[in-house]
Amino acid sequence: MSASGLSTPLAFLVAVSAVALALVHLFVGRLALADRVPRSRWLSFAGGVSIAYVFVHIIPEIHQAVLTVAGWDPVVSFAEAHVYLIVLVGFVVFYGLEQYVRQSNVAALRYGLEPSTGVFWIHVGSFAAYNGLIGYLLVHRESPGVAGLATFAVAMALHFAVNDSGLRSHHGRLYHDYGRWMLAAAVLLGSAVGFAVEITEPLVSVLFAFLAGGIILNVIKEELPAERESRFWAFALGAAGYAAVLLFV
Repeated sequence: MSASGLSTPLAFLVAVSAVALALVHLFVGRLALADRVPRSRWLSFAGGVSIAYVFVHIIPEIHQAVLTVAGWDPVVSFAEAHVYLIVLVGFVVFYGLEQYVRQSNVAALRYGLEPSTGVFWIHVGSFAAYNGLIGYLLVHRESPGVAGLATFAVAMALHFAVNDSGLRSHHGRLYHDYGRWMLAAAVLLGSAVGFAVEITEPLVSVLFAFLAGGIILNVIKEELPAERESRFWAFALGAAGYAAVLLFV
């Protein structure tokens, strides 16, 4: 959806959603969900919702975009037909980022050093770009209307709670003092850019594909480590419940 195609009430709801997403980072830490063992069932539930949104909504929407364009413009059709590679790119980029952060922290501990602040800025800066992308896509969603906005905003709010917990575990006080403010501001900046700058539908599909890969990695990396003792049933309930919502909305 283009920014110019938004009605005034819908544009207002987009702005409210952006603010609400920013507030997640500012206040979710008060729930003290990070570093709980066993893992908070609410974080596992939130992870399930995020994954359901990717597989039940984002990927089918990308596929539908490919079918819509196919046969009209071979260049655009070829680009959209390969957005699935962008899902892989998003997954690999965030996997590489997590490995870099983990290995840097392990190396610092091995030599009795404090984790590098440079690693913190790279890590949080990458998530700020990620949040900016989500803020932008609040405006330029594949699914127009209030229902599409609501399902996207809810899924991303819960996803932000998962990401916030992981970043707090990695960076502690440094994240609380600086990182959460950066991520909150990034959502607002991304949505502001979304209102000001329009892009083509194929590029929107590419951005959603990259986001899908990032969401998958960022959820799974928090759920899989054995020491987290994650709650599978909470994860499954979140995934199944939100999938049902998406199918009937």
